[in-house]
Amino acid sequence: MDSRTTQFEHRLKENAARVEAMLAQLLADTCLDGERARPASLLAAMRHGVLNGGKRLRPFLVIESSALLGGDANVALRIGAALECVHCYSLVHDDLPAMDDDDLRRGKPTVHIAFDEATAILAGDSLLTYSFDIIAAAETQLSPPQKLELILALSRASGIGGMAGGQALDLAAEKETPDEQGIMTLQAMKTGALIRFGCEAGAIIAGADLDVRRRLSAFGEKIGLAFQLADDLLDLTADAATMGKATGKDAARGKGTLIALHGQAWVEAALTRQVQEAAELLAPFGKRASVLVEAAHFVASRKS
Repeated sequence: MDSRTTQFEHRLKENAARVEAMLAQLLADTCLDGERARPASLLAAMRHGVLNGGKRLRPFLVIESSALLGGDANVALRIGAALECVHCYSLVHDDLPAMDDDDLRRGKPTVHIAFDEATAILAGDSLLTYSFDIIAAAETQLSPPQKLELILALSRASGIGGMAGGQALDLAAEKETPDEQGIMTLQAMKTGALIRFGCEAGAIIAGADLDVRRRLSAFGEKIGLAFQLADDLLDLTADAATMGKATGKDAARGKGTLIALHGQAWVEAALTRQVQEAAELLAPFGKRASVLVEAAHFVASRKS
């Protein structure tokens, strides 16, 4: 492992610790204005689904894309936490018996196992809605137009045309195998949409112009696809202990993936190409974008 990789991983861990602390603060048992109570069992389930480690890659992208463009660090941290709430809600719901039916997440019991299915559903619902609370709150010191831009972008990234719609396509892929374009669309929605938002959010926070925002969004789209390609490879090659969850499930279910369609070598080549194209998008920023370029390489080479 070279020093550059070590420095990147150190920065990733530092940001993850900051995000974890922010999430713990946001998910405290103290009621906010307008809240009558925070039911203990529901709050515990939300904390179980969120405060369980992880790389916090999506918040990292918000923080680093904002830093690249001179955005406010505390605002970026709060928006990153909001994005992580959406991501964690999706994991809580994905793990349910009606969806992926997983008992483990990051080596620990999933929320519906640790609590029950009804509480897991409510925990996911609460995390999703809380994400927009975090963006809109006075503590997130952005102009009203910027907050509206973030709320709109996150809504579209997480809803019917984004992550949730992608999950619907993923379920359908177990019954009828999509073609290559169908799989690419599925992956861009299910996995890529929130990653793309993470990069675009930094540009919104920093008040960047439309061209810069589009460039960061395109970068996020590239690494979002790279993330899913790497995930498909890990599902094929990694063991459950390393991943902290069951592996080999895509093949067992006959799910349509690019590996199933084209094979491992094709996917590995496509993964390399996506990372190269992502790095090229950030070339105009020079060395200032080195952390985000390293993030693209990390996404492709991760082991869990």
